[in-house]
Amino acid sequence: MGYLIDLLAENPILLLFSVIGLGYLLGNIRVFGFSLGIAAVLFVGIFFGALDPRLILPEYIYVIGLVLFVYAIGLQSGPGFFASFRRRGFRPNLVAAAILAGGAGLTVLFWHLLPVSAPCIAGLFCGALTNTPALAAVVETMRTLPPELPSQAGRMACDSPVVTYGLAYPFGVLGVILWFYVFRKLFRVDFAREESERLKESSAGAISSRTYRVINPAVAGKKVQEVLSYIEHPGFVFSRIKKGEHVQVVSPDTTLETGDLLVAVGTPDALERARILLGVQESEHLADDLEGLTSRRVFVSHKAVIGKSIAELELPKRFGATITRLRRGAVDFVPPPETVLELGDRIRIVAQKDHIERLSAYFGNSLQAISETDFLSLSLGIVLGVFLGMVPFTLPNGATFRLGFAGGPLIVGLILGRLERTGPISWGLPFTANLVLRQVGLVFFLAAIGTRAGQGFGATFQAGGLGLIAAGALLTSAVAVSAILLGYKYLKLPMAAVMGMVSGMQTQPACLAYANQQTEGELPNIWYATVYPVSMVAKIILAQALVSALLQRG
Repeated sequence: MGYLIDLLAENPILLLFSVIGLGYLLGNIRVFGFSLGIAAVLFVGIFFGALDPRLILPEYIYVIGLVLFVYAIGLQSGPGFFASFRRRGFRPNLVAAAILAGGAGLTVLFWHLLPVSAPCIAGLFCGALTNTPALAAVVETMRTLPPELPSQAGRMACDSPVVTYGLAYPFGVLGVILWFYVFRKLFRVDFAREESERLKESSAGAISSRTYRVINPAVAGKKVQEVLSYIEHPGFVFSRIKKGEHVQVVSPDTTLETGDLLVAVGTPDALERARILLGVQESEHLADDLEGLTSRRVFVSHKAVIGKSIAELELPKRFGATITRLRRGAVDFVPPPETVLELGDRIRIVAQKDHIERLSAYFGNSLQAISETDFLSLSLGIVLGVFLGMVPFTLPNGATFRLGFAGGPLIVGLILGRLERTGPISWGLPFTANLVLRQVGLVFFLAAIGTRAGQGFGATFQAGGLGLIAAGALLTSAVAVSAILLGYKYLKLPMAAVMGMVSGMQTQPACLAYANQQTEGELPNIWYATVYPVSMVAKIILAQALVSALLQRG
């Protein structure tokens, strides 16, 4: 055993991947359907750090992991974060942010009641709400705020939030699932009935195409662009039109005439709007292959089109083509003209056969390209984030504050993720590349910060571990119960949507997985994605503000 410890102490790379490998092994073990997942890497790191004081990974490993992790999260969350303020998600996001702020206030109360330091209580906040980026922000804030502490005391202050995070984390997951179960029974929720009513109200369904004859005199003689302006959110697009015996691709400048046959693509409810707008549905359907027309699915991989909207590409004018469907991730939808194309999108194009190869080349259509990472834009974005993190901001009391390696890259990532493109530079990453980058960064951070926190784990637990666990459980329960009640009673959301929203507030995939197991349909996923970006950013900001404010008061 001593030889093995000596070997690990002398080889940081061996120690790093031993912690990561054992963490993944432990994280896959399920007990009553629950597993620690990737968070197990942190606990393995704490174990190694407590085993021997020499088993500590270098600081630069967790810094590199932290920067990669938060920057990738910012790129992915940027579009959703800014869009959530102007869509239907504004009120749920406002509620989520208010509840999380209330949780931070409750944490301050615990700080007054428990004999623990400000870093410890900030770690408790992060663990009870299961947010590793927030923990990273606390650790980074601790590194920049108290330079006057001796090196040993300063390191212990940076490690203490990691320990309390580990104490509060398990109930942060299990507690939310427990409250899901309790309120499902209390409100006698029938998920099958909820999903049936939702589908009935929205008339949602798979995307399909139908052919309509123009008989509405209000649209005859008008261009398609003008006709579509009558409906705020059409939800459908026109792909082909038959005038007399001639079939062509529809463009915004196509003029509709009485008797024209027009193909619309959309969901059933959107196609019903198209029928009301145009006239009647025809049994004759205009096939893709009439008069040289065809359709093809292509991947968006060419840098020249990434980050541009469909309207900017002017496909009808340049190629006589139109985009009728877009698949992003696992979701198919009918894209409106303002939709911005992202790397890895799969689009369906309708065009003349002799143009289809040119269009495929124009969009790239390369599986290899969508799996490659542009390290120029990645490096530039991270450099900008690190520079922003180094900028000192003056607090009201005269002290200085820096966003650090957590806040700077996150904010720059959010902004660049929203911009998507600046001149010739495309900031986005392929989905798979972003996921890998996040995972690598996260395990590096968890392994390194865990080993550094291991030495103080026993002392912190003996100094009030049970009280900290109880306080974390109360904090988790207060946030979860408030969110469930407000979502179900105030926002009038179905319980499936509430479970997704609370999982998003908790930024906890394990809770979302439980919600998906219990419900039918996509509501948990939709509402998880609706509040996740704002909740992630809110918890990072609140955690930093919490430790900064309490340190100044203490």
